[in-house]
Amino acid sequence: MSKSLFRTKKIESIIAEGSDDSHGGGGLKRVLTMKDLTFFGIAAILGAGSFSSLGGAVFHGGPGVVILFIITAIACAFTAFCYSEFASRIPVAGSAYTYAYASFGELFAWIIGWALIMEYSIGNIYVAYSWSDYFTSFLQKINIHIPQYLCTSYMEVKDALASGSANSDLHDAWDKAPIIGGLRIIFDLPALVINVLITFLVYRGIKESRNFSNLMVILKMIVVALVILVGGYLVFSKGLTFNWMPANADGVKSFMPNGFSGVMAAVSGVFFAYIGFDAVSVLAEESKNPQRDLPRGMIYSLVICTIVYILLSLVLSGAVNYQKFDGVGDPLAFIFEKQNLNVAWMQFFVAIAAVVAMTSVMLVFQMGQPRIWMSMSRDGLLPPVFQKIHSKFKTPSFATIITGLVVGLPILFTDKTFVLDFTSIATLFAFVLVCGGVLLIPRKERQPNKFHLPYINGQFIFPLIVVGAMILAKILYGSYFSEMMNFDFSQNPVYTGGKSSFMDLATPNISLIIFWLTAIALSILSFIKKYSLIPLMGLITCLYLLTGMTKSNWAWFLAWLAIGLVIYLLYGYKKSKLAF
Repeated sequence: MSKSLFRTKKIESIIAEGSDDSHGGGGLKRVLTMKDLTFFGIAAILGAGSFSSLGGAVFHGGPGVVILFIITAIACAFTAFCYSEFASRIPVAGSAYTYAYASFGELFAWIIGWALIMEYSIGNIYVAYSWSDYFTSFLQKINIHIPQYLCTSYMEVKDALASGSANSDLHDAWDKAPIIGGLRIIFDLPALVINVLITFLVYRGIKESRNFSNLMVILKMIVVALVILVGGYLVFSKGLTFNWMPANADGVKSFMPNGFSGVMAAVSGVFFAYIGFDAVSVLAEESKNPQRDLPRGMIYSLVICTIVYILLSLVLSGAVNYQKFDGVGDPLAFIFEKQNLNVAWMQFFVAIAAVVAMTSVMLVFQMGQPRIWMSMSRDGLLPPVFQKIHSKFKTPSFATIITGLVVGLPILFTDKTFVLDFTSIATLFAFVLVCGGVLLIPRKERQPNKFHLPYINGQFIFPLIVVGAMILAKILYGSYFSEMMNFDFSQNPVYTGGKSSFMDLATPNISLIIFWLTAIALSILSFIKKYSLIPLMGLITCLYLLTGMTKSNWAWFLAWLAIGLVIYLLYGYKKSKLAF
């Protein structure tokens, strides 16, 4: 067998390995229908993004953040088609990891599997924090109070005090925390507890998880619908529609008060809101008819949640001026507070909905990670114990426990901001590889009762789209390319208008330069190879969203990948089944 880092697996062998009669005492239970998969998708998507990160997104982008939700939804829609194409061909657990193995080869498969740890496990840390915020808020409404030092992360308190924050709760946590060995005992107890409970539920079995998830999705959708209906009605009845055209710092009224750059600054929060639809593909081996139902489950859940997010964004930005969402972690409850819409009973319902939403999101993410590790173990890239399936519960038992530890331990020393950015960049990277992978696999013949990605020849259309986008950018913002390539004083916070020094000069936007060079290269390749338009559009839109990530995001992400590569070269490369 080839020793190449880019050795690929044949689709036929992947399907054979994922059959029901193999891998340690029997396969996973096939119990999920299309409705179940759609509900799992909604459970994953409609959660921490809508109930927590949406507030920060509105603060950065104003009402115009709706545009970013639409752009992100389009990118996710193209990506969902690509996931669906892979899922219909390779109906086994593993998600983007398995798909990369069949298209790009082993090295990229490992990279994407390693990156997906950040989507499912690290992402669940953020969800656990958000769950804790709403849960403690709900308890306070019924006069049950947990000490601040037991419902706040240590790093959040430390960073806030170092920056001179006036948040009284954080000061209270620091001042009243017990001290052992010179160290203040500050940690988020509810976040740890919910992680343990979810890990236990996922360990018990897919059927129990399915029923629990479906019930919570129904309750969550009912309350979110109430938020949209009640909030939307009050926006119009109280004449608050002027908030959709707020004045910016210069007094100019605009749908995008901070400009399009302000909208793009919200990309981490907005994209995090969509993370989860791809988790449906991880459940391929537990689906009754994965080649038909997986694509439908992903696309249906994505469409439903996109409509919900657009309506929620309009309600939030209409009910309250966008500037008031600075630092707000519970935006849906915030708009109904006394100083805003003043609907006390809605605050109570939102608190309940948020707890339900976060729980369902954690459930789906906690189910996804063990199944990816199970697939990597089958290929020899991880120790065999990761593919062990419980004899009674028919779940990847060891991998599920390790996932619980990977989520639980970092809760003690991370904070929400770090986790949010870390998760978004990793997931976008995975999406890029999935869309690119579809371009590398041969087209298949149409088969009944299976998803078939429509082929639209991108030979001429895609280059025209890229050229048109460049012309449009030049027309709408004349200095777009000059500022991207050269020094831009206006975007540099240290520029004072006087005599410039080296530090006064803004550096070129490297991510945008790489994006446009990649777009041009893809245009040339699509013209030569007649690539399909849908995966091309998924690839280019996800690449554009990556340009919104900061340098620190990239630094942490590349460091994480470097650690993963060391582990692969020391273990996975030698133990891989393709190495023999």
